[in-house]
Amino acid sequence: MSNKIVIGADHGAYELKAEIIKHLENRGFSIKNMGVDSADSVDYPDMAEITCKEYFKGNYDFGIVCCGTGIGISISANKVDGIRCALPQNKFGAEMSKVHNNANFIAFGGRIEYHDSVNDMIDAYIDAKFEGGRHQRRVDKIMGLE
Repeated sequence: MSNKIVIGADHGAYELKAEIIKHLENRGFSIKNMGVDSADSVDYPDMAEITCKEYFKGNYDFGIVCCGTGIGISISANKVDGIRCALPQNKFGAEMSKVHNNANFIAFGGRIEYHDSVNDMIDAYIDAKFEGGRHQRRVDKIMGLE
């Protein structure tokens, strides 16, 4: 792993993004912040696009995108060829998004009240390992849908 992560958010999750960045920096990751950093309105599809495009430029381990619910920005990210963006709702879902789906992006909602903290979900994702095997066959089928 390169210990590099790219992250982007719209105005509905800029505060959550700041918390995530602090947590990841404390874990020793280098973060590329694609914005935004204020409540000024932006469109989440635009933030998903620039964050995903940056992911393909560099040696990033994975990407994170956030909007008010995480839904719109995850849908948008998944429209970019090569992206498998998960929207976990708890630590188990975050772990399985790596173990079974080898997701290269995860999304969260800044206006969602999660049972598990977002940072705990991110840790579960980071600490998980893709199992490959039958799961690789399934990931290949997912990517074949593009």
